[in-house]
Amino acid sequence: MSLIRSLLSNPLSTDIWSPFGSSTNEISSFASAQVDWKETPEAHVFKADLPGLKKEEVKVEIEEGRVLQISGERSVEKEDKNDKWHRVERGRGKFLRRFWLPENAKVDEVKASMENGVLTVTIPKAEEKKPEVKSIEISG
Repeated sequence: MSLIRSLLSNPLSTDIWSPFGSSTNEISSFASAQVDWKETPEAHVFKADLPGLKKEEVKVEIEEGRVLQISGERSVEKEDKNDKWHRVERGRGKFLRRFWLPENAKVDEVKASMENGVLTVTIPKAEEKKPEVKSIEISG
């Protein structure tokens, strides 16, 4: 099934899909990177919590013209053989989130910024076209 068809069947799809050809066990709990999506009168704004990542480790793309894709990878820390781990809870590995954008999203004007581990993607909205109304004279 094509990406577009699968997203049309579920427009708010956040399914994990690995373009890296890896098995699901390589996609860790970090794969469920939390993303907020709000719509303002001017734009669609996405905020993703990506603690500990640098902007160089994150990719923001528009795929097939209308799909916002946020992906990246948190590397495993180098281990010293003298280290003794007591607990590992922080997610590691690859992540991918995708969102089907509405018709009013101006995908050619996307802006992304990252500050304090929060990625913000802003997609301006096209002005809504108001229907043209034409008065018809009633003859009698």
